[in-house]
Amino acid sequence: MKTLIYSVSALILTFLLSSCEKELDIKYHDIEPLTVIEGELTPDGVRVTLTQTTPMDEPMDRTHLTDADVVLSDLTTGEEYLLTVGNDGVYTSAAGGIVGHDYRLDVTRGAASYSAMTHMYAGTEITELAFSWIAMPYDDVAVLRASLTDNPETSGDCYWLRIYRNGESYMTGIVKDTYAVNGLVSVMKMTSRKDIDSEDESTVLRDGDIVTLTVTPVSPSMYDYLEALENGTNGPYMFTGDRCLGYFIATTPVSSSITFRPDEIPDDK
Repeated sequence: MKTLIYSVSALILTFLLSSCEKELDIKYHDIEPLTVIEGELTPDGVRVTLTQTTPMDEPMDRTHLTDADVVLSDLTTGEEYLLTVGNDGVYTSAAGGIVGHDYRLDVTRGAASYSAMTHMYAGTEITELAFSWIAMPYDDVAVLRASLTDNPETSGDCYWLRIYRNGESYMTGIVKDTYAVNGLVSVMKMTSRKDIDSEDESTVLRDGDIVTLTVTPVSPSMYDYLEALENGTNGPYMFTGDRCLGYFIATTPVSSSITFRPDEIPDDK
């Protein structure tokens, strides 16, 4: 595989466009409490959580709501699946999604009802995952670099990036295929500085940490939703019916992991 050479300016641009350090823990702008639905259908099944918006001046409340009826419909085959809620407050079904099918998620809570439809996306492939040091004015910073396969016959393909540190949420980001080269989308994320005594605990990486990148193809509307959250706004409404926030996606995530070994990381050139 051809090694791509990245410039500092390209790195900084990518970082500014896609950097975010928490996984959808957004305090939505002050409004009356709204139901927040977060649903993800994969080939392994479907998971849906229901919470409520938290005012900007209050601590984040991620308590799950369990008083709803949640139904997944395969619009391609006509099959319906009633999701069940577990002790963790998550609605699930083992019915996996099929690439190319269309799906609808219906949620009924009291007198309110919400509905969202989406297409099931195929997965990409992570062809490269590596760290390199880049010199910044304040210190060297470890940059996580990845390459993703992208269909050159389509345009506007969008990807949701979720990075985990030892299994815990670490960073997120989004990227489009706008700058794909030879069927590859390049991703760069600035992580921990070399002097970890000066690094914030939320971003520090230590020798032996396992860093996992999960890439999820998403629709352009989901890309816009995630971009709005990164910019501190509530985002577009993804559901019809009564007013609510959240999203429903049907997709095929792929993951790759790397062990952070600072003494083995090369300098970026």
